[in-house]
Amino acid sequence: MNYSEESARLHAQWQGKIEVVSRVPVTNKDELSLAYTPGVAQPCLDIQKDYEKSFTLTRRHNLVAVITDGTAVLGLGDIGPEAGMPVMEGKCALFKAFGGVDAFPICIRSKDVDEIVRTVYLISGSFGGINLEDIAAPRCFEIERRLKEICDIPVFHDDQHGTAVVVAAALLNALRVVKKDIRNVKAVINGAGSAGIAIGRHLMNLGLRHLVMADKCGILCEGAQMNPAQAEMARLTNPEKLSGSLADALRGADVFIGVSAPHIVSKDMIRSMAPGAVVFPMANPVPEIEPEEAKAAGAAVVGTGRSDHPNQINNVLCFPGLFRGALDVRARDINEDMKRAASFALADLVTPEELSADYILPRAFDRRVGPAVAAAVAQAARESGAARI
Repeated sequence: MNYSEESARLHAQWQGKIEVVSRVPVTNKDELSLAYTPGVAQPCLDIQKDYEKSFTLTRRHNLVAVITDGTAVLGLGDIGPEAGMPVMEGKCALFKAFGGVDAFPICIRSKDVDEIVRTVYLISGSFGGINLEDIAAPRCFEIERRLKEICDIPVFHDDQHGTAVVVAAALLNALRVVKKDIRNVKAVINGAGSAGIAIGRHLMNLGLRHLVMADKCGILCEGAQMNPAQAEMARLTNPEKLSGSLADALRGADVFIGVSAPHIVSKDMIRSMAPGAVVFPMANPVPEIEPEEAKAAGAAVVGTGRSDHPNQINNVLCFPGLFRGALDVRARDINEDMKRAASFALADLVTPEELSADYILPRAFDRRVGPAVAAAVAQAARESGAARI
C-alpha cells in the first residue's frame, strides 16, 4: 500500500479523525433542564465552593490537551500549527483507542515561549493533563519546565519523555538478551535534540553511567558552543572526555541509539562496536542504518521506529497508559518515579521465555500494555506523593 496516497484520500473522506459526542441524552424538557439550565447551576456552585469537584462533576478528569506550535512535526520540521493538526488529531485518536483517554488538539499560532506558556496555562483548568507535541528544541525544554512550575496538572512532552520511556524498556530487555548490565555498558546517543537529551537523562536515572552524546557537529564536549540543555548533557556525560566524530564515539561501544538522520551509520562503525552490540537506529522513516546491514555487521539486537521490522520502538506503548495512570489518581505531575515505573512495566510484559533478539518489546496492539503501564504509573504516583487520590 502507498500509505501517503491512501492516507491523503482517506483524510479527505474522514474530514477529521475525532469528534465530540454527548455522554447524556437531551431529548425532552427534563433532560434539557438537567444537562443545562436551570439544573446545571448547582454543579457550577459546587465547583465554586470546592475546586477539586471540577474533576468529579465534569469530564476534566479524563481530558488531555494535545498542544503544538507546529515547529517540529514528525520529520517534516516547521510546517505551522494548522499543518500539524492531522498529527494532533491522530494523537488524540491513539489516546482514546489505547488508553480510553479523551484528548483534544490545540494548535497555537506562536513561536514565542511566553505566549505559549501563558496560553496553555490559561486554558489548563479545562483539562486533567497537558501533552506537548512536536515543539522544536530548545524552546520545548523551557516551555515544559515553566508549565510544570505553574500548572497543577501533569505536563508531559511526549517527544522527549514518551520516547525515553520506550527506549529504556527496549534497552533493558536488549541488555538481558546480550547478558550485559546497564551500569557497565558504554552507550552512544546520536541526536542531541529533545528526544536524545531526554533519552540520555532517563537512562542515567535507570543506572547508565557511561554515556557519550553526539550530533551533526560530533561528540558533545564541555566548552563547545551549544544550547543550555546540550551544555548540561556535555557536563554530565562523556566521562573519558572524548572528542571527534560519531565513528570515534562508537568505537568499543555496547549500545547505539539514533534519533538523528538517515543512513549516517556505516557497517564499519557497527563492526567497531563491542561484541553483542545493541543498535537502535530510530530516525523515521529512514533509519541511521538499515536493520539488515546492522545485523550483517555484527549487531546482536536491533530496534527501529518502523512497524515493518522487529522491535518497533513506538511511543504508543507509553503515552496512553501513562496518562491513564496519571489521570486515574489525579496526579499533579508526571515525575521521574512514574516514568521509571512505566519503563519497567513495559519491559516486564516480555517474559523470560518470550525474550529474544527479535522480541524485546510488546507490540503496539498488545492490549496488556495500556493497563500495565497505567497501574505501574498510578502506584508510582501514590508512592512519590504526586497523586491527589
